Amino acid sequence: MMKDCIFCKIALGEIHTEFLYEDEYVVAFNDIHPVKPVHVLVIPKNHIAEFIAVEDTTLYQHLFTAVKKIIGEKELQTKGYRIIVNGGGAQDVDHLHVHVMGPVSPSNHE
Repeated sequence: MMKDCIFCKIALGEIHTEFLYEDEYVVAFNDIHPVKPVHVLVIPKNHIAEFIAVEDTTLYQHLFTAVKKIIGEKELQTKGYRIIVNGGGAQDVDHLHVHVMGPVSPSNHE
């Protein structure tokens, strides 16, 4: 964990956040600045700066299990969804996080 990382603090429970999903590797919670009606972040509990830094592929399974669960619970499979992972300095927080957003229609590419 990195002591100044806001996502590490959330994962540790130091910043109270309602988890929509949690397992031994990841947690999921609503983004505080949503750009869609559904905007959930899925993060690893351990600090990993970005996607390319993942060494244990088990983490990928847990990330995408959480993503799939969020898509199902929010019924986005019939409303459209977008999954975004930023990296290489493009993310606002240097802690791997997967955005799950929707609804997104084919004609609305925002």
